[in-house]
Amino acid sequence: MSHTTREHILDVGGRLVHHKGYTATGLQEILSEAGVPKGSFYFYFKSKEEFGLALIDHYRSMLANQAGPILRDESQAPLERLARFFLWFRDNFEREGFIKGCPLGNLTQEMGDVNPAFREKLHESLENLIKAVTIVLKQASERGELASGLEPEATARFIISAWQGALLRMKAAAGPEPLDNFQTMVFQVLLA
Repeated sequence: MSHTTREHILDVGGRLVHHKGYTATGLQEILSEAGVPKGSFYFYFKSKEEFGLALIDHYRSMLANQAGPILRDESQAPLERLARFFLWFRDNFEREGFIKGCPLGNLTQEMGDVNPAFREKLHESLENLIKAVTIVLKQASERGELASGLEPEATARFIISAWQGALLRMKAAAGPEPLDNFQTMVFQVLLA
């Protein structure tokens, strides 16, 4: 029961933070939306900061469970998997009207400069994503599908940086053009 309530608070709070931002989302708003008393929140989290740090893990776990299988689907060629991975996200952003962006990227922009604990945990999350992309690029390299001048880890770092930039532009444009441009440049130019 307690795990379910904690996860419920993270689910509801995560949706609010993703939409409004961490600072703009009040504790009372989370509690009201989740339908739990203040005491329940403090049973699971000592502070809003602890909740925010747990939310990073929650987002990371949620994304790994939903999108991770795409990268690990070895019935597809590595670069096909990687393209499908980013298209999966594009489809989700389209359902949201191209406005919310990446929850981890949003938290990095909002909290990375002001809270060292957030910065460290967000950095670790992005590093894990880079590692997952690096694995796929190494597989592509082993199959001779990656240009010889492209080192897998450096290429993965560039791709994730470009993706986060595309997501930032997507929010400003409230449209798909930055994501479509990313897909074209990465998969038809860089990795072609």
